[in-house]
Amino acid sequence: MGLRRRSVSVVAVLAASGLALAACGGSSDGGGGGGTIELTIAQNAIAGGKNARAAEFVADWVIPKFEAAQKAKGKDVKVKFVPSGVDDEQYKTKLSLDLKSGKGADVIDIDGIWAGEFAEAGYIKPLSELVGPEADSWDGWAQIPEAVQGLATYNGKKYALPIGTDGRVLYFSKPLFQKAGLPADWQPKSWQEVLDAAAKLKAAGVPVPLQINAGTAMGEATTMQGVLPLLAGAGAEIQKDGKWAGASQPVKDVLGLYQKIYGGSGLGDPRLQQEAKGRDKSFQQFAAGKVGILLEGDYFWRGVVNPKDGVAKMADRDQSVGYAMIPAIEPGKGIRGQDFVSMSGGALRTVNPNSKHPKEAFELLAFTLSPEALKEETKNGNVRITPRTDVNKEILAGEPLLTFISEKVLPLTAYRPPVAVYPQVSVALQEATAAVVGGKTPDEAATAYQQKLEGLVGGAGNIAS
Repeated sequence: MGLRRRSVSVVAVLAASGLALAACGGSSDGGGGGGTIELTIAQNAIAGGKNARAAEFVADWVIPKFEAAQKAKGKDVKVKFVPSGVDDEQYKTKLSLDLKSGKGADVIDIDGIWAGEFAEAGYIKPLSELVGPEADSWDGWAQIPEAVQGLATYNGKKYALPIGTDGRVLYFSKPLFQKAGLPADWQPKSWQEVLDAAAKLKAAGVPVPLQINAGTAMGEATTMQGVLPLLAGAGAEIQKDGKWAGASQPVKDVLGLYQKIYGGSGLGDPRLQQEAKGRDKSFQQFAAGKVGILLEGDYFWRGVVNPKDGVAKMADRDQSVGYAMIPAIEPGKGIRGQDFVSMSGGALRTVNPNSKHPKEAFELLAFTLSPEALKEETKNGNVRITPRTDVNKEILAGEPLLTFISEKVLPLTAYRPPVAVYPQVSVALQEATAAVVGGKTPDEAATAYQQKLEGLVGGAGNIAS
């Protein structure tokens, strides 16, 4: 959810430029008399291109199965899939314009981080308001953990169904740990224990003992695979009760950790944080046995070091890659008094407020998140963490890392604030880490961040320092 995030197999959805006439399908008889109900479902996915498997699944499985199920209930429903395959930001812009002008498909996906912005603009509506009580009584809610439901909730109201989510952990190289005399079942309980392990790796000759994303070149990956999980470990969220975290002690603690890693200790490679392809290079270095510890999301396991089709394949991944929860700065000092923390992203699927058939559109939406659909979607090497615990218990049985995240990490995770200014705040956080990597002190970087933050969020009154 940009970030690698389109680790979730289906990402935000967009009506392509020619969609207007096909969008928000009207029935053949104008919506009455029991005629054909026409629906459209659009994704930023296209056969042979971006998210190809997602596109094929909707076209080849979801649509015929849903139409057959509706026919069995006495309804003549025809569904059209509208593919797209563009950059996420282009996609968001086009989707926003469609929703603003009363266009777009009946069923749409959005990145979870856009939810608040779209809700405030009126582009999406609470499902219960749009669809009726059946939205709240959907039986799938009982299978979605409360933390994951939070991704689809804004101001206490559910605006969508979560498609899936992810989690962040510390990955480590078991061969390098063995070389450094560290345990194969390593689970640090504080930041200091992470630094201590990195120091042992350095002493054993590991080129990059510890990699935590920093700087602006890595973009949102710096924020989600660095600043925000660390901030949660320091006991704070980037926004809470309407106040943004400014030059507070938790922010200074985070920047202080970056200084300990990149400020001349040799525990991390500061040059890597400034390279345009630094994150990709860190992946390759980990796979080559040159990085000891790496903070990343489950995408790293599934899409980067996957021995079958990863971008940095590791034939011995299952034997050589360990993983551990991210510790708080000290036990009990994380958000909500937690010992361990994480951050998660995810995409949402919802009903377009412009739909002429919101109830049928919701039925299509719910069908895509049924156990049957999710099990089918995650077959044949496309396994991922779904929003449903009942499905996860079955499909993740042979996936230890994904089971670990589903069972251990998701109950204690947190999400980014779904508000319009967040991306700019994220850049300010990236700049603060870049300043520390470049030699500024944590206090200097925090002060500059606070000044920029005040200009973004409407002044010091909206900041908790």
